[in-house]
Amino acid sequence: MAILQQRELKIYWGTATTGKPHVAYFVPMSKIADFLKAGCEVTILFADLHAYLDNMKAPWELLELRTRYYEHVIKAMLESIGVALDRLKFVRGTDYQLSKEYTLDVYRLSSVVTQHDAKKAGAEVVKQVEHPLLSGLLYPGLQALDEEYLKVDAQFGGVDQRKIFTFAEKYLPSLGYAKRIHLMNPMVPGLTGSKMSSSEEDSKIDLLDRKEDVKKKLKKAFCEPGNVENNGVLSFIKHVLFPLKSEFVVLREEKWGGNKTYTAYEALEKDFAEQVVHPGDLKNSVEVALNKLLDPIREKFNCPELKKLSSAAYPTPGKAKPGEKGTKNSEPEDVVPSRLDIRVGKVISVEKHPDADSLYVEKIDVGEAEPRTVVSGLVHFVPEEQLQDRLVVLLCNLKPQKMRGVESQGMVLCASSVGEPRQVEPLDPPAGCCAGERVYVEGYENGEPDEELKPKKKVFEKLQADFHISEDCVAQWKERNFLTKLGTVSCKSLKGGSIS
Repeated sequence: MAILQQRELKIYWGTATTGKPHVAYFVPMSKIADFLKAGCEVTILFADLHAYLDNMKAPWELLELRTRYYEHVIKAMLESIGVALDRLKFVRGTDYQLSKEYTLDVYRLSSVVTQHDAKKAGAEVVKQVEHPLLSGLLYPGLQALDEEYLKVDAQFGGVDQRKIFTFAEKYLPSLGYAKRIHLMNPMVPGLTGSKMSSSEEDSKIDLLDRKEDVKKKLKKAFCEPGNVENNGVLSFIKHVLFPLKSEFVVLREEKWGGNKTYTAYEALEKDFAEQVVHPGDLKNSVEVALNKLLDPIREKFNCPELKKLSSAAYPTPGKAKPGEKGTKNSEPEDVVPSRLDIRVGKVISVEKHPDADSLYVEKIDVGEAEPRTVVSGLVHFVPEEQLQDRLVVLLCNLKPQKMRGVESQGMVLCASSVGEPRQVEPLDPPAGCCAGERVYVEGYENGEPDEELKPKKKVFEKLQADFHISEDCVAQWKERNFLTKLGTVSCKSLKGGSIS
């Protein structure tokens, strides 16, 4: 209040220039619009150096290209919601973070900050790995110093930044600098129910995704009838569409009641919980509203210059990076675990195959509009009642194939004993996981799975050769754990076994 009695508040919002910005960025953009309407002076920081320090999420040779991409796409987002750019100040981190004064303050800060506090501060922002690089420990200190060097009164960010904000409030005064105000916006859950992340392809919708990509991702999004928990589609309406438009229109045919306009999110959530609103209608309505927001951004990036920038900043796997010679085939040739689309599934029903005594036919929810039909040879190993309603781990991008006349749309991954008699146990995701949640191998979180594994290339078979169960009953590939955001994937008892 004391500041406002003298002048307008100075605020900054920063973004590390790593993966492509996605639609959840509309949440801070709408708040920036609110700050400007309130008369605040707003600075947007493109934190290029932070992007490199965060476990090299942006390689040094791509840093300049990605920063330019971010600048163009963030400005396009702001314009799409009617924000005048001439009222904003845009700054790059390397414009001032390489100065003598800033560097000296980094050293001063490192002399008073403990390793414990630095690691704790970055726990929700900096990529966490088993053996962290020193660069990741520097990250929170740089973000704290940005408040002083940008000469602002407040920093604005997502709630995932709260530990860095607490760190700044604790350590800036030790250098003789003032504490700043900290403002936070909610984080939008991804379409799979977890946090919307640039590194998890199915959880997000990119700002430049084609309309057919938007339709496809929304179709696969977790949106169980009546379930408002971990519902990424509802959360997107709540945190993105409602703040921008102050209303949301559910589009549906007259025979289902016709279109309905909601002016309060709570009313929409109540109707969905009571199954008055169908998931299919909700997804279709979000698709229409979202494309209206994305159309101006797509149009801006349709010019040759920005198309070239986009492909250079984010080269597809197998394409050359700047300064390298390209390959003839742009398809990724590396046989790495990130090419597998592995998800948590929930078994909705299970019954014996009508034409095969050893096979079950299961309906498994993997967070898509409809459950998948999966045929598994588990009859002699797992009773029906132990499969019903349990969580499993499902490989989803195998080519569908008929097994005794029933098409199987995935493979339930199981631990298998080495010796005789053979024992088989379905892999167990961590407790609390949601259907559709991604399963990945430690260190391979950022890759994009193949749309469909080509049988001739035998990608799964090559990777499977190094699948095994550890002595702690944890599923691994080459000693690296299978993980979800809630922890490790395991089995009950078959230590030292294989995975098939």
